[in-house]
Amino acid sequence: MRTTRRTTGTRLWRWRRNPLRRRSDRVEAWIILVTWLFAVLAGVFAGWTAAAAVDHGLAARRASAHRVPAVLTEDAGTAPQAVPEYSDGTVWAHVRWSTADGSTHTALARVEPGLKTGAQVAVWTDGTGALVSRPATEEQGRLEVSLIGTLVGLGAAGGVLACGRLPRARLDRQRIQAWDREWEQVGPRWRRTTG
Repeated sequence: MRTTRRTTGTRLWRWRRNPLRRRSDRVEAWIILVTWLFAVLAGVFAGWTAAAAVDHGLAARRASAHRVPAVLTEDAGTAPQAVPEYSDGTVWAHVRWSTADGSTHTALARVEPGLKTGAQVAVWTDGTGALVSRPATEEQGRLEVSLIGTLVGLGAAGGVLACGRLPRARLDRQRIQAWDREWEQVGPRWRRTTG
């Protein structure tokens, strides 16, 4: 059995000289080239911009969050067993902490289960002393930045590619209409019989 190899020429047929190549084929080739160029540029720019914005936000959050010591004001319960795969193994309990200006605050915080009243725990606060969640580590931040940058870049490139399909679909409709007009002229001649 003889196998045929697909050559680069068949992929780039719109760019080759050919007497059967229509004007719409050349236009479509340019549309494809420009669409892919803009898709790559838009994907890289959007991904880089989103990654930079997320990185800046995470860095600002890390800079504003401070770890402070706190004391449990009640016994921490046991960890819920209902959905262990969705739980981080902590429970909610009331804690008390003091800010740099000496004011005391109390709130609910996530702590290890089974701790008794008066146990020392660490909580995260912002510049005003309000309780905040633990900021992402450098490694977690890098992963988040790269994932968000990649997803935004792919989304932007995909949007450009989808928009590039619109003029190509219009060209396809025009080609079909042109073929219909040509067939109306040629078709009756094929139907005649000689006799």
